[in-house]
Amino acid sequence: MAGTSSVIVAGLTAAAVGAVGFLTYQARGTEPAGPSGRPGPSASPSATASKAPRDRRHPTALPSGSGTGERVVYSLDDDRVWLVGQTGEVERTFKVEPGTLDPPPGSYWVTSRSNATTGTDGTPIEHVVRFTAVDGLAIGFSAAIAAQASADPKLRTGGIREKRDDGLAMWNFATRGVRVVVIR
Repeated sequence: MAGTSSVIVAGLTAAAVGAVGFLTYQARGTEPAGPSGRPGPSASPSATASKAPRDRRHPTALPSGSGTGERVVYSLDDDRVWLVGQTGEVERTFKVEPGTLDPPPGSYWVTSRSNATTGTDGTPIEHVVRFTAVDGLAIGFSAAIAAQASADPKLRTGGIREKRDDGLAMWNFATRGVRVVVIR
């Protein structure tokens, strides 16, 4: 029994050290660019990205003021994503269904990806692209593998759900270190 207790204590200690490390990692701010020239994945949200102006005649047009260069732009108000290539051209845009927790507006970087897993609502999902956490819950894009019922609104979810073909496009575009700009 003493061996089992030691394993449990070691596991809890590792989890606590990991949580403190993750919070420190998020609080540090932008890291220097890595070998690919992209910022490190530990960048924190920036206060600069907020309400980007819209062209109301063209609701799918990329909002001005959403940054430059290669990036994913996610509008909280429009529930829309734009995949923007290195030259600033929109490669794809699509509607999404947000989770119950929104990330604050700001600039983030893709920090982790999973090909397939189960969402916090119990739904099997694929092409998971995570970029931040809110109140300890991961926030990222994903696609439900099968048709899903509406999630319980009382359930805390950070998954921003895409259609499967949009999820595959996001998966192919948003590799680790790609910038994600969240706007209002």
